[in-house]
Formats: sequence, C-alpha cells, structure tokens
Amino acid sequence: MEQFPISGSNYITDADLTEQFVRSSGPGGQNVNKLSTAVLLRFDLNNCETLSPYIKTRASELAGSRMTKSGEILIQAERFRTQEQNRADARDRLLTLLKQASERPKYRKPTRPTLASKRRRLEKKTQRGSTKQNRKKPNFD
Repeated sequence: MEQFPISGSNYITDADLTEQFVRSSGPGGQNVNKLSTAVLLRFDLNNCETLSPYIKTRASELAGSRMTKSGEILIQAERFRTQEQNRADARDRLLTLLKQASERPKYRKPTRPTLASKRRRLEKKTQRGSTKQNRKKPNFD
C-alpha cells in the first residue's frame, strides 16, 4: 500500500482513493471514441483517519465545487492521451490541494493610515469640492 505524504504525520494511502476510468473529451483522435482514458478520482475526506481535522476543514473550503455533499473530493483528469498520465495528473492535483490545505494562511496585521496620508486625502477632497463649486453658474441674487 503506497503512502502519499502531505505534511508532518499527515498522509493519505491508496486505500483512501477510488479511481474510475471514463471516456475523455480531451485529445486522443479516434482513441477518444474507443478507450476510457479519463480518470475520475474520488477521495473520501470525511472518513480519512490519517489527516488532521484542521487539514480536513481547510481542504473542504479549498475544494469548492469539487466537494460533494457526502464529503468526497472529485477530480477529473483528461488532459493527456493515456490512462497512466491522467491517473498521475489526478493524484498530483489532489496532493497539491491537500498540501495547500496544510499550510496556515498568513496572518494579516491590521494597519492604520498615517496622519500625512489623512491630510493629503482631505486636501484633495477640498480641492475637488472647490473645482465643482467653480463650475456652477453664478448666482446674482
């Protein structure tokens, strides 16, 4: 059984993956009509016991529309003409998603505008207002 490392002690195994070969709409000439070269890779995220809960929640957020209601991540690979290449492509895309989910997002430290930038903004605002005032027709009352 092959293991695919994600980060630290987190990994997935071959047993966690289910592959189905379907007809491809991609390149392949007449082979498109004859052979099932596209790969539909299913990964049951909810029932995977080797991933941390943090990675599971982040992966479900990052998966977006590739996530099913039952908690599976679906990846369809049909870029290449052979099953082997499409199979490797699907696995690479899944591992990339899980590795991205394992990285913590960078914390953004909130900043405040400087006093000089506030003054510049207010001066431009006053200048723009006076420009608009000068465009008005003069009132002779």
